[in-house]
Amino acid sequence: MPGSRTPAPLKPPRPPPRPRHAPASNARSTTPHPPPRRDPGRRPYPRTCPGPGTRPPQNRPRRPRRPRASSTPTAPSRASRGPRRRRPAATGNWVYPSEKMFFEAMRRKGYDARAADMKTVVPIHNAVNERAWKHIQEWEAPYLQKSQCGGPKLESFANKNDRMTPTARLNTILGFTAPFDRHDWVIDRCGTRVDYVIDFYAGRADGKPGPSFYLDVRPKLNTWEGVKMRALRWTGIA
Repeated sequence: MPGSRTPAPLKPPRPPPRPRHAPASNARSTTPHPPPRRDPGRRPYPRTCPGPGTRPPQNRPRRPRRPRASSTPTAPSRASRGPRRRRPAATGNWVYPSEKMFFEAMRRKGYDARAADMKTVVPIHNAVNERAWKHIQEWEAPYLQKSQCGGPKLESFANKNDRMTPTARLNTILGFTAPFDRHDWVIDRCGTRVDYVIDFYAGRADGKPGPSFYLDVRPKLNTWEGVKMRALRWTGIA
């Protein structure tokens, strides 16, 4: 419109005045910088340094596995003079050797043993001995029907792998595989001593996992009691 003036453009508002105590942009700041933000995907502290409020890790030595007690009772005569570390007071049964004891025994006998294999060898050894004791209990069962002594007890045992029994020698001559081990056990049956011999054979694979064993457990013929027990078994009387 003639005679009218065009309005002037609006100016942007001025920034608020800088506080006097604030330093200039090109001056060095004296206030401490805030701590950097921590990445949630990273550990806040190294593995060797405990965080605040946590207890430092304690380097405790590994406790060795305790030897397992067997189901074989200890004869009183043997218990009175046997080493206490091999006989638990709670059950009075024989105690199987630990992995360390078994490994050291094999090394002393000259076997090329490895400590890592003991976790497999020791359970097999214990299971085979448990089976041997069951066979002995079957032999002793007919003679304990009227007894009140609590059953047979193991007095002592010996490894005689270097001496082949006559039965094992005959089987070897006939073409059968020789036993890989032999044990002689002395049993206390209510005061009567009975000697047993055990031949350990490698059994045939039956499709089940784990090794297979065959045990030939029988009384020895060195006493009249052993001869009588075998004769009664052969005739079917006992």
